[in-house]
Amino acid sequence: MFSGLTRSAAIAVLVLLGGVVVSLIVGSRLAFQTFGLSFLTREVWNPVTDQYGALAPIYGTLVTSLIAMVIAVPVGLGIAIFLTELCPYRLRRPIGIAIELLAGIPSIIYGIWGLFVFAPFLQQYVQPALITVFGPIPVLNMVFAGPPYGIGIFTAGIILGVMVLPFVSSISRDVFETVPPVLKEAAYGIGCTTREVVTNVVIPHSRTAIVGGVMLGLGRALGETMAVTFVIGNAHKISASILSPGTTISASIANEFTEAVGDIYTSSLIALGLILFVITFIVLAIARLLLMRINNRASA
Repeated sequence: MFSGLTRSAAIAVLVLLGGVVVSLIVGSRLAFQTFGLSFLTREVWNPVTDQYGALAPIYGTLVTSLIAMVIAVPVGLGIAIFLTELCPYRLRRPIGIAIELLAGIPSIIYGIWGLFVFAPFLQQYVQPALITVFGPIPVLNMVFAGPPYGIGIFTAGIILGVMVLPFVSSISRDVFETVPPVLKEAAYGIGCTTREVVTNVVIPHSRTAIVGGVMLGLGRALGETMAVTFVIGNAHKISASILSPGTTISASIANEFTEAVGDIYTSSLIALGLILFVITFIVLAIARLLLMRINNRASA
């Protein structure tokens, strides 16, 4: 009976996943029949003329997630290293709990805070400074081109970075604590500094779990909806400047699904959901391959 129940649970997960995939494919069929694969490369999104393209939401999803991971990964690893190697014992638990509480804050709270507090701060102080500093530098002057809107892809990426941070730091800290003390003591015994112990013992011993934590955070960043919807500007356009408003796949679906009138409009939104599913699947597959290569290299 126990074997049958566990097998049924595993099969039920596969059936549910298959049902989601089938429903997305069926729902998005009209959009792909109408626009073909050009749906993936079109920037236009006009409900009045029933012309739709997914390029702008795809671009916004990837760029905001990239900004989030650039912020969350080094900061999260730094927090984990500090808590396990440098922080006084009486402060480790309070700081660790405070970091983990960030994961429990609802995403809509992040969005409200980002819209009414963080975005005005960026608009008044940070973005003008970035525009001034990078203005004379080729290429970067396009990435940080004005005017300072406050909201935009850059703001959404930072908010996502804050939301992803507790996942990366908590998993990394838990893994760092599982490193056998004898390995670190041996490294200290031969004269290694704390930095050398971390880079040559702790991180190599934990790299598999670190990659898993980073990919878990990336999956959260790719699918986040409400917080991004508040601060990204919800503009279906692609701009070289990350300070400009944009949109993501999840934000577009959340904003427009209840207002979708017409089969093509609804099908295009479902097609966005299918694209997000495929992107997430590809990311998880790459993560799995990386973990397999790391494990094979470690065993060799």
